[in-house]
Amino acid sequence: MSLVGETRPLRTIVITGGTEGMGRGLGLYCLGRGDRVVVIGSNPDKGRRFLQEARAIGAGERAVYMRADLSLVAENRRVIADIANTYPALDALVLAARFYRSTRHETAEGIEHNFALFHLSRHLLTHGLADRLEDGERPVILDLAGPGGGLSAMNWDDLQFVRGYRPDRVMAQCGKLRDLAGVGFTATHPGSRIRYVLAHPGLTTTAFTGDYDEADAALVAEMRDRGQPVHVAVEMLRRHLDEPDPEPLSAYMQHTKISTDGEPFDPAAAQRLLDMTETVLAGTGQPV
Repeated sequence: MSLVGETRPLRTIVITGGTEGMGRGLGLYCLGRGDRVVVIGSNPDKGRRFLQEARAIGAGERAVYMRADLSLVAENRRVIADIANTYPALDALVLAARFYRSTRHETAEGIEHNFALFHLSRHLLTHGLADRLEDGERPVILDLAGPGGGLSAMNWDDLQFVRGYRPDRVMAQCGKLRDLAGVGFTATHPGSRIRYVLAHPGLTTTAFTGDYDEADAALVAEMRDRGQPVHVAVEMLRRHLDEPDPEPLSAYMQHTKISTDGEPFDPAAAQRLLDMTETVLAGTGQPV
């Protein structure tokens, strides 16, 4: 029961990929209920549009846009430092940035783009902002990926698909990378107050940002027709921000909870990925 005159504490939510699609939907929802929202994206026009939308709902003073290319390790380091220097506590980190590529592409730092954006960036942000999250009221990391599936999706001998690049295999591995990253995070931060939630809301009509060949573009157009509206997905996901499950790591495919025990979330595989991730980061010349 709420008391007359009771004020809700201001929560600070950081959202990667927050200027469009699912990230934008969650950001506007959080602004609408009174949170401070920091969205991170690479397109300044989309950033300005988000800030305009925030002002339109009377939340302009609680909306922040940070421009960054999160496929670059150096940019993630800058973002982490800026956020840590500005906000003494964070309540949630939502990882929603993604960019589909039909053909293999390397970043300016020489890293395969999907591995850089979908894995390295999320690894850096979760571990780099953990201290600020620990000081939040009820801290949660909401990692939007595709939990579940077997370890056979891991291309251990060639994580960056230098050979045999196929988008379907790459995206399957991206989901598995996040499963193991969640296991690795909870193992690295034992006793943490942070709750790590892996979640997939189902096929949703979002921007489907990417660089598509003709066949993939046709498939995406068909998926847009079948997808649920963003607000339906937001309604599904918002409870993970407000009332995450009590265990350190949980996983959901839409409303169905997935067990994080057993082979798909193998601790040894998670440690193997952590070790390989640190090796890749060391090779960029950036601090691990």
